[in-house]
Amino acid sequence: MRTVPDVREANRDWGNRTPVVRFVPDQDRLNLIGLSAAEVGQQLQFLLTGIPVTAVREDIRNVSVVARSAGDERMDPARLPDFSLMTRDGRQVPLDQIGRSEIRLEEPILKRRDRVPVITVRSDINEATQPPEVSKAVMVALEPLIASLPPGYRIEMGGSIEEATKANAALATVFPIMIAATLIIIMLQVRSFSMLGMVLLTAPLGLVGVVPALIAFNQPFGFNAILGLIGLAGILMRNTLILTEQIKENRAAGLDDYHAVVEATVQRTRPVILTALAAVLAFIPLTHSVFWGSMAYTLIGGTAVGTVLILLFLPALYATWFRIRPTADVAHDVNASTPASQAAMAAAAWADGRSPGSSPGVAR
Repeated sequence: MRTVPDVREANRDWGNRTPVVRFVPDQDRLNLIGLSAAEVGQQLQFLLTGIPVTAVREDIRNVSVVARSAGDERMDPARLPDFSLMTRDGRQVPLDQIGRSEIRLEEPILKRRDRVPVITVRSDINEATQPPEVSKAVMVALEPLIASLPPGYRIEMGGSIEEATKANAALATVFPIMIAATLIIIMLQVRSFSMLGMVLLTAPLGLVGVVPALIAFNQPFGFNAILGLIGLAGILMRNTLILTEQIKENRAAGLDDYHAVVEATVQRTRPVILTALAAVLAFIPLTHSVFWGSMAYTLIGGTAVGTVLILLFLPALYATWFRIRPTADVAHDVNASTPASQAAMAAAAWADGRSPGSSPGVAR
């Protein structure tokens, strides 16, 4: 890992080996004096660390009473051969007559994961790079080592890649249920397969703003960004439902189809833009978060650009979908002088195959 240019301070969690004194009993001598290895271990524990013999209640706590040998010599490894053990008949036997002591270098801490011994190698990275990119570079450097590992050993990728894989797998299990619930809710709202398809077509418009935002601010497209993209699709489809419902209300009020589309766009432009602006400003504090930053940029870029695209795209799509033609009195519309009305009329004219500046009754 240290050979990868973007890696900083690579280290492992097991640390250095420490010297440990181990007593190896002689089974033949233990059999002659009538002691077992378990009894030797219990007596050594009593002499060195102690054995709990009873408990004393102190207020609301139970305090264990530990019996062990007195003095500081019990913690001196050089005094270990001077200890004596008791046989079953009460005779004292020096410890060095029933075994030997040896010093070994052992790991002070043995880490396990899923009950398997594991060594974790961690490092910091260059702040100008993304963790998945550095992880992929590390895996490329480890390929010769992975190919030469004996059976029973393996190297697995951890960190952000592992967590993102787990999160995406958990999201994939509920994704079909989420899509089905979304379709059912939209169908209950619009009660039309045509309108359902139109609402779903506006959901991907946020990608036009998401991709530049993530690239401009150097944010990864990981689990958080996917989560924000799902929420962004809901925001854009909600705006589509608002506009289509306003078109229905205008048609129910007596307006023809063309004016219903234009007036709905004019009436809903301000509240839709203000709502989107409030959402964009609300997500700005999250851009400084390491964990939620990518989701915040996804929602900011997608909401800002997607809202504008819906106000321009939906009237044209609606007019094309239902083959709406402008009426003869479009030029005398009272709202034709407003910028939003002109944009809506231009979108409807484009859907009808006319140039935006041509006369309303003449198709080109």
